[in-house]
Amino acid sequence: MRVPLIRLQCGVNSYDWGKVGKDSAAAKFHAATASEDFDIQEDKPYAELWMGTHPSLPSKDLETQRSLLELVQENQSLLSADIAERYENKLPFLFKVLSIGKALSIQAHPNKKLAEQLHKRDSKNYPDDNHKPEMTIAVTPFDGLCGFRPLGEIAHFFQNIPSLRKLVGEEEAKNFENTVKGKETSDKEEDVKANKKALQSAFTKVMNTDKDALASAAKELISAAKSEGSSFAGNGGPSNDGQELADLVVRLDSQFPGDIGLFVQFFLNYVKLEVGEAMFLKADDIHAYLSGDIIECMASSDNVVRAGFTPKFKDVETLTTMLTYSYAPISEQKMNPTDYAYAKLNTTAYSSNSSNTLYDPPIPEFAVVRTALNKSGAKSTFDPIDGPSIVLCTKGNGTISVGPKKEELKEGYVYFVGATAEVVIESETDAGDEEGLVTFKAFCQLDEDAKQKL
Repeated sequence: MRVPLIRLQCGVNSYDWGKVGKDSAAAKFHAATASEDFDIQEDKPYAELWMGTHPSLPSKDLETQRSLLELVQENQSLLSADIAERYENKLPFLFKVLSIGKALSIQAHPNKKLAEQLHKRDSKNYPDDNHKPEMTIAVTPFDGLCGFRPLGEIAHFFQNIPSLRKLVGEEEAKNFENTVKGKETSDKEEDVKANKKALQSAFTKVMNTDKDALASAAKELISAAKSEGSSFAGNGGPSNDGQELADLVVRLDSQFPGDIGLFVQFFLNYVKLEVGEAMFLKADDIHAYLSGDIIECMASSDNVVRAGFTPKFKDVETLTTMLTYSYAPISEQKMNPTDYAYAKLNTTAYSSNSSNTLYDPPIPEFAVVRTALNKSGAKSTFDPIDGPSIVLCTKGNGTISVGPKKEELKEGYVYFVGATAEVVIESETDAGDEEGLVTFKAFCQLDEDAKQKL
């Protein structure tokens, strides 16, 4: 029987928002396993590296050129019987590297029920019937718009940015302010329901602004952003540096002149992630990534509902009706990673402050372990799990082993690991005070409750 350690060839997408040429981590990682005729073009944007079985850009066995989907459907033990049954003989997650040079669309991903409805109604624009919760881990410094701001901040912007108030409308703005006043952080069910209703009404009004009104308001907003940043300062909180938001308005206008997204940012949290920080977005959560290189893991779907910062198909009605309108500060957007308990570090790894860090979102389809082995000879041995994994190396050199099979690891190398395999990752990089060999291991393992529901 073949050892379940398969080096993958993974495809890269070229979208306008991607980083250009060799500045793109997605391009550099793809080049590590690309076909012989691939050269990175210095004037071409490279946006996403896909790792998985999704039919839009399926990964292949580098040696045989057979698709990973073929391999796991042919041999269900690579997934495990439980996961093969639950996820219809497909890998339950899609693993990506995103290299973001300019803003992605203002978007959300539908929940399972809505995904099925959208796919049935419009399969061209909604190619999947699956939901798409997703997790983002920063590989380089990242910024983005994620989730609705605390209500007090939004009310402050209504009161201090005249161009925004014009789009909301005086009646709508007053209704919002009166509804949320004194109840911005209330957890009473009736208050939360009223707050969400007022937020949805105001947001929907802005998203349906006509072309002429938007052009006039955008011109006024840009002028204000360039002249002073003080009016952009929010009502407390770490995201509310007025000059920072004024600069962001100017930056986004240079990418998408006069776009409705210039005003959407006053509704959403402006989030920054440092290397290794992460956030989780449930289905129906609004977001727009702005810059940086990130690891992204999600349920296996390519459904996106867009409404700004994009030349692609926009579906404002669906977006404004599907959102949860949950509001929370940035601190609640970020994840709290923990040490991964099911991998053992050797003495060299311990003495060099090496680590296995678990990012575990509240869904069954995936979790990710980030491993940093900071000295040559540092080793991490992962216990067998009853599910599949994909391992990506983002930095350094080393080896990955399953049983008697040992393979080279270097930047951009990707491996599939079948269920029940013990995996050993070893560094051949001395990093000094920095991290040496860095890998990300996406995996799926069903808990007992999930198994009992099968």
